[in-house]
Amino acid sequence: MPASLISRRAVAVPAGRPVTALATVVLCVTLLCAAPPATAAPEGAVPHGAPAETPADRAHRDFLDHGPKAGVMTVAHRGQWRKAPENSIAAIRAGFADGAGIVEVDVRLTRDKVPVLMHDERVDRTTNGTGRVADLTLAQLRGLRLRVGLGGRQAAVTGERVPTLAEAILAARTLGLVNLDRAWQDREAVWRVLQETGTVRNGLFKSRAPVPEVRAFLDGHRDALYMHVVDDANAVSVAEFGTARPPAFEVVFDDVRDKVAAPAFLQELRATGRVWFNTMREGYAARFTDEASLIDPARGWGALITHYRATVIQTDNVEALRSYLTTGVADPVPPGAVRVQGEDYAPGGRGRAYHDIDPGNRGDGPGRPGEDVDICDHDGAVVVCWMRGSEWLTYGVDVPKDGRYTLKARASSPYAPAGTYRLAYDGGPPGRAVPLANTTAHHAFVLQDSRDPRQLARGHHHIRLSLDAGAFQNWNLDYLQLEPVAP
Repeated sequence: MPASLISRRAVAVPAGRPVTALATVVLCVTLLCAAPPATAAPEGAVPHGAPAETPADRAHRDFLDHGPKAGVMTVAHRGQWRKAPENSIAAIRAGFADGAGIVEVDVRLTRDKVPVLMHDERVDRTTNGTGRVADLTLAQLRGLRLRVGLGGRQAAVTGERVPTLAEAILAARTLGLVNLDRAWQDREAVWRVLQETGTVRNGLFKSRAPVPEVRAFLDGHRDALYMHVVDDANAVSVAEFGTARPPAFEVVFDDVRDKVAAPAFLQELRATGRVWFNTMREGYAARFTDEASLIDPARGWGALITHYRATVIQTDNVEALRSYLTTGVADPVPPGAVRVQGEDYAPGGRGRAYHDIDPGNRGDGPGRPGEDVDICDHDGAVVVCWMRGSEWLTYGVDVPKDGRYTLKARASSPYAPAGTYRLAYDGGPPGRAVPLANTTAHHAFVLQDSRDPRQLARGHHHIRLSLDAGAFQNWNLDYLQLEPVAP
């Protein structure tokens, strides 16, 4: 079925394991309160004076649990970069605060061999500086500032600094586990940081290295937490581990026909450990992506859990995944609101439903046959793309009740400014120019309020979204959402 015809409905799955509340330890000062009669401690109670279990303790225990009732764990990719710069301390804390049990970070060594957090070889995309991490000292990196979100040269600079691994792992010490991506080649330096900070239980190593190399590391680092990455090229490595398998396997497949995507292979992995999938972009788990999940969870997270035995999912949409795992709904429409997909513009053809200055569909998505609106597929998000000044689209919406409404656009762009549009209701004059914000990447969609509220009567309405001819335009439209404005 074409993606443009699939509604954003939710498919419920069993909720993950409920979180046990922390036990409360009450301290009684001698001579100021009487000792209670001796009784048996309630089952599960924390012994007097013992430290309460932390979220990190639970995450460690859950990660090692591969039983049939093990819930699905959530991993925040590069931290919660939607609320703070990727790979920053703030992004790590936000990822855990939004419900992730594991946060993924990327580790590289500075010129003076200090492990720091940075995804790229260079600092250009995510900071206000330039150069290779390996050519810069820690002191030089300390002079840089991180850019918002996923960065880019037009993204705003923040006050956040590039953190060392020691700072990052200490920030996570009581909050959860840390997936140490890109750390295997520098594993000894990383291991020293974990030992020195007392966070060996927090750090999760991963690699697709030959099994003898992995065994040698684990034999010499008995408490190390490790996950193995498998795809069709090294699927045999699972058998090479014998009975001493790691507690999790990260499975990578770009086609459902791959060997590692076969039910029997995944069932074998699931029998002895956790099965981990990445859903940020297409190709990590075929087309089962975050954005496909937001349209319909059965096209992403739901399929991976039900058919591919997933018990760990790494995502760029932490809050939506947590919502799906706990409620069965990934991207709920607010009460009283109306949502329409960008590609579901009104019928009627050129000059009536749309105006597009380029012939044909310039995108790679499922556009309407014979029409010229550009439709792209951004990792499962079906969007209007190749936006240009003077173009316009008309949408039909059914307003549920009389009231005042504001229109929001879920849009993306790495540019600042990204563009502007105007809204006209039911053939009326266009409103004021609405600027689109830089979201730091073409695949980083953000719901942005037009702040142009209108009084609408219950019933059917037409909304024309027109792009200013004199403004720079380079953005993508996922959907429009008409929301009631509180009195």
